Amino acid sequence: MRIIWEHPWIFISIFIFLAILLLFCLIRAIKGPTIADRVVAVNMMGTIVMVVIAMLAVYMGEGYLLDICLIYAMISFLAVVVLTKIYSGVHLEKLAKNKRQQQKAVQAESIREEAMTGHSGAETTRTEEERTEETRTEEIRTEKVRAQVIRTEEIKTERNKDTNTQEKNRKGAVHHDPH
Repeated sequence: MRIIWEHPWIFISIFIFLAILLLFCLIRAIKGPTIADRVVAVNMMGTIVMVVIAMLAVYMGEGYLLDICLIYAMISFLAVVVLTKIYSGVHLEKLAKNKRQQQKAVQAESIREEAMTGHSGAETTRTEEERTEETRTEEIRTEKVRAQVIRTEEIKTERNKDTNTQEKNRKGAVHHDPH
């Protein structure tokens, strides 16, 4: 308590510093840019307010302010949990809405294709064997292309080695030339 009476400017400067931090957190909570930034800023604001209340309790010598600080801590915690739950629900709802829109777009495209070809859905469905055969054919084509790419790379490497060997032989011949 002696420090409080001898150096009150310490507490005042700490209060001013915390007020500035509180202002920065408020700006981040408003500005964002993401929901996570906003939730963290609100949580930090609650923590700063708790520190201010605790420092006021020490500065004023009032013990009941610490009880208020504890109650505020519980309320702040619950507020952050509720905000997180609300925002995660909104996010999941947006994802479900996007998925439904994609499914509708795929259905509309298949209906459009059926209308253009004049076939019904039953005529255009393929059996599982046909799909498996197409998959195998595609895998074989892919393997052939990979083999061609590998062979081309091997040929390029061999050519580079031959070119390097010829360059070395020419340089060696130039150095050993007695003229």
